[in-house]
Amino acid sequence: MTETARRFGWLVVYRYTDNDKSASKENIVRDDFEQLLADLAAGTTPDGYPIHGVMAVNDDRLYRRPSDWERYLKAFTTQEGRVYHDSNGIQDLYAEGFEIKGLLGVAMSLSETRKKERRSRNSHRSRAIRGQSVAAWRPFGWEDDKVSLRPDEAEAIRQAVKDVIAGASISEITRRWKEAGFITSRGNAFQYQTVKQVLVNARLCGYREIKGELVRDGDDQPIVGEWEPIITPKEWFAVTAKIRERGRGTGMPRGGLVHKYLLTGILRCGHVLEDGTVCNNKMIGIKANDWLKYRHAYMCKKTVDGGCNKTYKRGDKTDKAIEELVIAKLERDAASKAQDVPDWDKADALERAVRSRNELERRWHDDEDTDIDDETFFRNLPVLERRIKELRADQRAHEALKAEAEEAKEDVRNAWGSKTLTQKREAIKKVLSAVIAVPGGKGNKTFDPELLKPVWRTSE
Repeated sequence: MTETARRFGWLVVYRYTDNDKSASKENIVRDDFEQLLADLAAGTTPDGYPIHGVMAVNDDRLYRRPSDWERYLKAFTTQEGRVYHDSNGIQDLYAEGFEIKGLLGVAMSLSETRKKERRSRNSHRSRAIRGQSVAAWRPFGWEDDKVSLRPDEAEAIRQAVKDVIAGASISEITRRWKEAGFITSRGNAFQYQTVKQVLVNARLCGYREIKGELVRDGDDQPIVGEWEPIITPKEWFAVTAKIRERGRGTGMPRGGLVHKYLLTGILRCGHVLEDGTVCNNKMIGIKANDWLKYRHAYMCKKTVDGGCNKTYKRGDKTDKAIEELVIAKLERDAASKAQDVPDWDKADALERAVRSRNELERRWHDDEDTDIDDETFFRNLPVLERRIKELRADQRAHEALKAEAEEAKEDVRNAWGSKTLTQKREAIKKVLSAVIAVPGGKGNKTFDPELLKPVWRTSE
């Protein structure tokens, strides 16, 4: 365009550039395009140069939607005598009927854009059905060929999946990956959401997803990709169920708050107040004074914060006492839980539902079959789709249950030592509603575990 302007003897006074911003999508704001409209209406550039015309690489680089064309034409024609130049040469935007001509051009451009999007979607799905990788960037966990595994990243994912199933928070996994020096395929530091996206991606177990739904073959079986899987489908179902369960009903990701001390919020003050009632406030963890042998303690909040400030417990021995109680309880529970979960008993029901939906679609598409009209088809299809969706959700929940049952078979005491703080807190909260901490009286008294009263959860 610079050379063309020189040929015409025109002076370029301002350049408007919106690289990598689509002109056809409504949710994209093109800052320089908006600046151009404002400057055309004002008659000058931000530096005060008068605008006598506009040059564009091509008209579809300038506008692709009818509303943008109308706004541009209105701003351009606020002054007489301006020239417009694009790939077709000089255009007279003041000519009678040019507004309609421009709209026809916009319509043709939109049509071509939609064709390209449709071809792209079809190509994407076709490659997905063939099990080919369609990732634009190297997925975390795989090499640049997007097929073979990168050992250190793959192992980090395996451990993260195992830990999340066992109760670890995504925030802990995020911190661990940052400390290990892992970065995303685009060279950025891992954040909560990017770690979550990695862990719920069906690619981990070799499956393909499009918009959150597994891509399936004609027999309704998930398509297996050409790349090496990192985990098993059972593990993937379990970890996605665990992550979705945590975020259900809030609309916000959970796990952002990571406690520093094991029993913060679990311990409750057992001091009896003057009116005969128990304080029962949640105790907080605090850093112990430097001259003490232990590093942290638990105390009831100050009176200004709603507590009574009467109960104080040494942190390390309190943690140890409660951990021993919980480990003993988990060992007893493991004996009853460590049994094989039977196979999912609704596989036949799912197969029948899928077969019914496929047969309904076949009969509706078959021109020779006249007993399925549009009204009948669209009345019955949602019922079958809903049934299939419910059965698949039940299947995912069953896979998660199997994973937890297998976890229960592990040595509880040995496994406890390798758990993260969040995992330990989750395990404690599964068996204890609270722990009532009764004050030990005045003075420096010996720690007495009998003053810790566990409140066990019922079997329900």
